[in-house]
Amino acid sequence: MVSPATLDRRQAVAALMAERGDLLVVAGLGSPAYDLHAAGDHDANFYLWGAMGGAALTGLGLAQAQPGRPVLVLTGDGEALMGLGGLATIAVAAPKNLTIAVLDNGHFGETGMQKSHTGHGLDLAAVAAACGLAETGTIRDMAGIETLRASLHQPAAGPRLFVVKVEARNLPRSLPARDAVYLKNRFRGHLGLGVN
Repeated sequence: MVSPATLDRRQAVAALMAERGDLLVVAGLGSPAYDLHAAGDHDANFYLWGAMGGAALTGLGLAQAQPGRPVLVLTGDGEALMGLGGLATIAVAAPKNLTIAVLDNGHFGETGMQKSHTGHGLDLAAVAAACGLAETGTIRDMAGIETLRASLHQPAAGPRLFVVKVEARNLPRSLPARDAVYLKNRFRGHLGLGVN
């Protein structure tokens, strides 16, 4: 049973991906990638199989390279905690087309469900606000997910980060391709760039 304060992660991600249009999505290592794949594989999905802590900065690079396209980063609280310094860099770079959704279950899901810093009370939205991101917040219900989904294609004052509180449980894995060259070339092909 899902706590009233948390969401089913698969349902939340599927709702974010509804009517995605030209949205480019970077999924961090582990559960965010499984959740994105479960919502439907797409050539505009870039799954990170390594680079723990690097999803938000990968999203920054993509947002800078594709300023005309909305970019969504799906990451977990564990990965976001590993890349906290990247939030300051993202704030300074100030892309207006980048949104980061942190799927926060308060645990390190890939290493045994140990309680993470957010499980001990750290507020990632407050950290992002202190770093200078243009908009931050915490989402605990599907109405908040729908509001976020509707905003993904809207102009923003700068980069945004939303913590999505999800229930702490391991779901069956929905595994996308693991071949990094294939994923890179598929994504570049979707963008109309050369592949090799």
